[in-house]
Amino acid sequence: MKKTGSQIIVECLKKEGVDTLFNYPGGAVLPLFDELGSAPFRQVLVRHEQAAVHAADGYARASGKVGVVVVTSGPGATNTVTGIATAYMDSIPIAILTGQIPTSLIGNDAFQEADIVGITRPCTKHNYLVKEIKDLSRILKEAFYIARSGRPGPVLIDLPKDILVDSAEFKYPEKVSIRGYRPTLEGHPGQIQRAIHLILKSKRPLLYVGGGIISSNASKELFHLSEKLGIPVTMTLMGLGGFPGNHSLSLGMLGMHGTYRANMAVMESDLLIAVGARFDDRVTGKLESFAPQAKVIHIDIDPTSISKNVRVDLPIVGDCKRILSKILSLLEKEETHSFREGLHKWHRQIENWKAIYDMNYQQEQIIKPQYVIEKMDELTGGEAILTTEVGQNQMWAAQYYKYLKPRTFLTSGGLGTMGYGLPAAIGAQVAFPNRLVIGISGDGSFQMNSQELATAVQYRLPIKVAILNNGYLGMVRQWQEFFYGKRYASSSLEGVSPDFVKLAEAYGAVGLRATKPEEVVPVLKKAFSIPEPVVIDFVIDPEENVYPMVPAGEPLNQMRLV
Repeated sequence: MKKTGSQIIVECLKKEGVDTLFNYPGGAVLPLFDELGSAPFRQVLVRHEQAAVHAADGYARASGKVGVVVVTSGPGATNTVTGIATAYMDSIPIAILTGQIPTSLIGNDAFQEADIVGITRPCTKHNYLVKEIKDLSRILKEAFYIARSGRPGPVLIDLPKDILVDSAEFKYPEKVSIRGYRPTLEGHPGQIQRAIHLILKSKRPLLYVGGGIISSNASKELFHLSEKLGIPVTMTLMGLGGFPGNHSLSLGMLGMHGTYRANMAVMESDLLIAVGARFDDRVTGKLESFAPQAKVIHIDIDPTSISKNVRVDLPIVGDCKRILSKILSLLEKEETHSFREGLHKWHRQIENWKAIYDMNYQQEQIIKPQYVIEKMDELTGGEAILTTEVGQNQMWAAQYYKYLKPRTFLTSGGLGTMGYGLPAAIGAQVAFPNRLVIGISGDGSFQMNSQELATAVQYRLPIKVAILNNGYLGMVRQWQEFFYGKRYASSSLEGVSPDFVKLAEAYGAVGLRATKPEEVVPVLKKAFSIPEPVVIDFVIDPEENVYPMVPAGEPLNQMRLV
């Protein structure tokens, strides 16, 4: 039986196990929306297409599934670009279906035409313009396969309106075969054996893990490897939650705003075992001085990431989970007790670094943002899903909340996208209706996508948004204080931001405020008890800075601590 292109898309989404779509309709894609009206998917109507992609991204990060977006042509499609680039930089699997003008009009500057395939080519893992309906099923099958396999990423499918209404026989491919695309999953046996040899010879080993540990679902294997050998673990921003933050072997985050002990351990380590990480500039600091005493083992599914920024002594290309499993299996045949015993001196040194500086701050008369995050951690037991915006709020959330499980810290790491946190919280809450989802925000970044409060209210998503309100674009102000002689050009929001409590109420959400330290815990408890969207305005110290801080271009051991 023949089906229209719109019907074929619905059938393909069913085959891929899709249960949720984040949508915004428009003329070019109305045939598909007409078909989606009777389809068995949960559909979330956002208020801006950028937010649709961030919500699908948050859904994907929290659930491990492919997030799906459907928007129209022209500005509908171009509004997705920031969200797509965000997902691309952080390797998040999403499928973006964009409407397009009819194929006969492409190139004629028709109403709401935009070359979204050309525009997004640099920030998608792959993209397609569907030219013939006979290719539609194959393209959808390939798109989901590409998005979730290998190093995950966003895939865009551009759908001309005539393709949506034309008819063809529906046959969904059983398998995918793409010439030139064969992700390597199994690590080279010889390289794995050499890695074990290097590990057991080391005196000051350190596991440095990134987002790949989470996307490959390898947290369990990482935990067993660290505990078996007694190797400390430091995480990138994207890797937080990949190893329990309250574990004695956890050093927390490394890099520009990493912990003192993590950064010092990198500089003194003799073996750095990088797993699913890409040696980002915010992690390495001055490249020439990064891990100067260490040999480097790099495990990653993406061969182009290996030795791109930092010279690697032993590369292992493959899936983190499979490679760590193989290492654990081979270690069963090795005598490891003496190795573990030999790390006592290394552990003592790390404890000494922790004693020198352990994320210290003083809570006085004005609410400190660190205090808010710490109390949030205590009240939730580390079990909530946190999303963040970008800037100081993001770093405090990374530093002062102890993430115990993967997929509980959702943040824009690579692109650093303000406006990410609120729609990402919506996506996470859709994925897990019964979990506590908290969006950490600054007063600046909250206003980037504050209209999505309407989405949360419409779908009764009980997200809690905690605004750390300091009256500034906080991280910009911090850099201006440190490096620009306290010339606060275009960074002050004092007196020009809305009343966030009234704004929440205007959208039909609950608004709360805390202005004193003693109000923080009662307000958090009240917010957590309300089964509706809640916005909490925490009026914090306007000049509080994020410490430690490694100035750009400096080695990791050159940290500002005050």
